[in-house]
Amino acid sequence: MPGIFGQTPFLAWLGLEVLRYEHDDVTTRLAFRHELSNDGVTYHGGVVGAVIDTTGGLVAFSNHDFERGVRASTVSLALQYVATSAGSDLHCHATTIKRGRELIFTEITASDSAGKVLAHGIQTYRIA
Repeated sequence: MPGIFGQTPFLAWLGLEVLRYEHDDVTTRLAFRHELSNDGVTYHGGVVGAVIDTTGGLVAFSNHDFERGVRASTVSLALQYVATSAGSDLHCHATTIKRGRELIFTEITASDSAGKVLAHGIQTYRIA
């Protein structure tokens, strides 16, 4: 699944790297680039949100029975931005909270390279 996500034009341009892809446990990294920032130093909030959303989608697929379907989308995503970065790579860690018949509930934390939490996300993802 990480390879399929990486073929998406936006994600390929973004350069998101999957570091860990285990059942209900996914970690990604986005290398800092000037064009992903507001001011050359801090990430644009939309970039952080996109990485949180994508990492949540990956964890939703990480323990999915593909015979049940592969059509997927984010149903809901709530974000809390708690700090800014200072030119650091962005690391996201996602876990699955609950799996239903079609809905998967995930929790994602975005941090900088030093481990400082930058944002937190709660996602509902649907795979049918």
